[in-house]
Amino acid sequence: MSRRVLVTGGASGLGAALAAAFAARGDRVLVTDIGAEPPAQLPPSASYLRLDVTSQEDWDAARERVVTEFGGLDLLINNAGVAAGGRIELLDLDEWRWITEINLFGVVRGCRTFTPLFKEQGSGHLVNTASMAGLVHPPAMSSYNAVKSAVVALSETLRFELEPFGIAVSVVCPSFFRTNLASSMRGSDPMMQSVARKLIERSRLGAEEIAAIVVKAVDRRTPLILTDKAGRRAYLAKRFLTPLYVRQMLAFGEKLRRGGEQADRERADREQAARAKESAPAAAEGER
Repeated sequence: MSRRVLVTGGASGLGAALAAAFAARGDRVLVTDIGAEPPAQLPPSASYLRLDVTSQEDWDAARERVVTEFGGLDLLINNAGVAAGGRIELLDLDEWRWITEINLFGVVRGCRTFTPLFKEQGSGHLVNTASMAGLVHPPAMSSYNAVKSAVVALSETLRFELEPFGIAVSVVCPSFFRTNLASSMRGSDPMMQSVARKLIERSRLGAEEIAAIVVKAVDRRTPLILTDKAGRRAYLAKRFLTPLYVRQMLAFGEKLRRGGEQADRERADREQAARAKESAPAAAEGER
């Protein structure tokens, strides 16, 4: 039996892979993203709607669209998200507001918009994409860790709140996988952005493989979806091997400290060289 599915952030990355996986099974899929035009890789059987997850008006339009086009909704995939990272003193409050508005409040808006419809139907499934960063918390990722942890907490809360109404809630927590997430990364700490890009590029798993795992787990109505071995190991280490987990995180923090100091020295040297280059013509003119 086909289901009615709405995917946010569905133009690329994991969102596009999820949309393709559900459409391939014969589900009716509404792909949404911030672009005005449908993405080139939109599944042939899917439809498209522009949806900015920071806009309640766009969410209201999305609900109207699925009611009109599908007669309701079975799965809401709150997948849209962005990345940020950096040492705490280098992350400014605008960067905190930006990632919170999209990664946390975007999910909250989706859940608030469609929960009344799900209650009317007596069924529905909220699937919120968080991250392994919502369960384990590496250094120099404070803003990303904080919002993804909030999505995990929100999802667990809603699971217990909404299950009596026949509504399932799942939270997806992948670790690093090959995607275009790094292209959206924002922050004032170039060193940490470089580290995150390397971790993403070195991953053995791609978005399509993660999507296949998520679809199977959604079918089972799994509340906490861990998509890869690395993530499961990190999560279990934190729960059951806490001293080992702490040592590993502290070692990572020390590695970042050394790398950050080196990066800061190199940046200072470049800035000093640039200032010297700028002042050289003025000095020469003064001598004449």
